[in-house]
Amino acid sequence: MNFDFYVPVHILFGRGELNNLHKQPLPGKKALLVISNGKSARANGYLDRTIEQLKKGGADYVLFDKVEANPLKGTVMAGAAMARENKCDFVVALGGGSVMDASKAIAAMAVNDGDLWDYIMFGQGKKKPMQNKPLPLVAITTTAGTGSEADAGAVITNPETNEKTAFFGGFPVLSVVDPELMATVPPKMTAYQGFDALFHSVEAYISNKANLMSDMFALTAIENVGRYLARAVQNGNDLEAREHTAFANTMSGFVMCVGTCCSEHSLEHALSAYHQELPHGAGLIMISKAYYQHFIDSGVAPERFVKMAQALGMENATKPEDFIAALSNLQKACGVDELKMSDYGINESEFLTMARNAKDCMGFLFANDRLALSDDDCVKIYRNSYK
Repeated sequence: MNFDFYVPVHILFGRGELNNLHKQPLPGKKALLVISNGKSARANGYLDRTIEQLKKGGADYVLFDKVEANPLKGTVMAGAAMARENKCDFVVALGGGSVMDASKAIAAMAVNDGDLWDYIMFGQGKKKPMQNKPLPLVAITTTAGTGSEADAGAVITNPETNEKTAFFGGFPVLSVVDPELMATVPPKMTAYQGFDALFHSVEAYISNKANLMSDMFALTAIENVGRYLARAVQNGNDLEAREHTAFANTMSGFVMCVGTCCSEHSLEHALSAYHQELPHGAGLIMISKAYYQHFIDSGVAPERFVKMAQALGMENATKPEDFIAALSNLQKACGVDELKMSDYGINESEFLTMARNAKDCMGFLFANDRLALSDDDCVKIYRNSYK
């Protein structure tokens, strides 16, 4: 029953909350405003609206618009250099999980010397402690996927070493979760992001670190994804569905603060570490059924799989396998049940390398599994997922 819950983030949640940003005390006078290298923030007016809010709040800004999906170390270092050169005293992340993750690392490297990998605690990271506290971060999420607006973690890729791993820079001081900003997310990306949020909570619910508090958040998140994600995918303008999916995402962020993910996320990070164009959520979907089937077949926490099946909407679920059926139904309803690794250039000869990479770069999540996975187990999960 023990838990340690610490989430020092002021969260503005709900439709239209971006309009209230200027009413909050901003943590500085000049922001590095971080967006993706895509077009959506500009095309949908979110960038202009955010700039207006910053000006109303008395803050100036400079724009950094280089963040890619699965953000790269070099991008982080470029953003940090821009923040220093322009004497920015806080960072604003406007975008999805990649933008928020990159911004956490940028906020740290803007005030610390050296290279980001000097401060990475896993893989080939040098495990140095940061000397200076990161710049304050304001996170404005435009997607419902990573929960990064509610936690301290970030995931960054080092293409030089094929490492995609965690960096813990700190919590945002203020986050805006406005479902109106999510209405323009395309259907497939809505699905990918929603399943990422789902698996944060599913993994935490079956992890060996589960507790009363993490269970409460996890089951609430699973229920909201089960009821509303397919609706959000099928009609992006369904703001009730968007709002509940966003709520599930923020709850899954809380889950990662009081509980933890387990090895499914590590296994996916290895996939996209080697294949940069693979969306994180898509990779999770690809391996999910084989991954959870492995634990079900091994007799892990059967009652928890039943409860998750019920939370996903299968009210009459009585056996662990019902979770796989409920998961399959949701993937089909969201149009993501036929994703193929081969479409992203992944081939079976890579599986052992990826399994070892997952354990080297994100081994700390394997420690949260109720049943230890061998390299052979990981390869089997990949192979059973392959299309």
